[in-house]
Amino acid sequence: MNQDNTPYPYEPEFSFRKLVNDRLSDVGYILQFKKTLVAVLIAGASLGALTAWLWTPTYTARLTFVVDDAKSSGSAGGLSALAGQFGFNLDGIGGASGVLAGDNVQELIKSQKLIKKTLLTPYDSTQTLADKYAAVYKLNKKWLKYSPDGKITRFPTDDRHNTRLQDSLLHEMTTLILSGEFGIAKTDKKLGFFEVNTTMKDEKLAQLFCVRMIKQSTDFFITTKTKRLRNNVERLQHRADSIGQILNKKTYSLSSTNQNLLDLNPAYTNVNANVEVKERDKIVLSTIFTETVKNLEASKTSLAQETPTVQVVDEPEFPLKKNRLKYSIAILAGLVISAIIFSFYTLITRKPVN
Repeated sequence: MNQDNTPYPYEPEFSFRKLVNDRLSDVGYILQFKKTLVAVLIAGASLGALTAWLWTPTYTARLTFVVDDAKSSGSAGGLSALAGQFGFNLDGIGGASGVLAGDNVQELIKSQKLIKKTLLTPYDSTQTLADKYAAVYKLNKKWLKYSPDGKITRFPTDDRHNTRLQDSLLHEMTTLILSGEFGIAKTDKKLGFFEVNTTMKDEKLAQLFCVRMIKQSTDFFITTKTKRLRNNVERLQHRADSIGQILNKKTYSLSSTNQNLLDLNPAYTNVNANVEVKERDKIVLSTIFTETVKNLEASKTSLAQETPTVQVVDEPEFPLKKNRLKYSIAILAGLVISAIIFSFYTLITRKPVN
């Protein structure tokens, strides 16, 4: 047979009316099993209610704080606020720069290093936040298979002697926390307010983690931002103390030499020369000491100006917000899901009409 004469398969034209009629026909077919459908819906609603009853509640700790940085609150701050109204971000202009500038504070607080440090703070006298987190989420039993001695892995506050297993488990907890249990957001781009939310299955754990996380972040933020100036102040302070001690010794030595000079024969010129040398050394040391103290006070003033202030506005207080799966939502979801499953099963098992 010639391939050019092969007839093409028939393709019916698309009809929206026919599509609607087919779907209505499917609905009519499903409604033929009313009793079964009602039983399935009741079972779905019951499963939804049971799920809501068994659902483990979570608690949300909310904390709001503001960062007041004197170096970035000048004229550029007004320009940044004005530009923020039009969707532009000018936080880095004329103010702070580097890793701690502008919205980078949010990334700093979500760093794994600070989360691990927070987890290793005490929950009570017997366990750390990491121990409590592992117990609440039943991770300590899950990790028993990794324990070399068959005991539950504990996390002491001093992590300098942590094993490889402890570090790995801390990293796993940190990943779980960052996956949705901890978050930070800026309430308004034009303002310096930040809101931190921690949602966990234990109320006290959520509250402690939220507060201590901000404490860890604040200490790290201020220490890092003022590290250079603080080191300079400490160096100048040490130098001023050393020069001050030497100057005191020179002063007492010169006073003693002058006292001895009164009892000696004026013909001895060496003694006069010795006094002049000590007076010169004292004047030089006094000048150096004065300049050092002047630079020290200037550095202290700069340090005070550079030191940002992190002020907590709202702290999480008990009782925390309790998050539960509402019965109405669970029952509605059970009805919808059971209806979809029943309809799909009924249609795919329908016998074709001859």
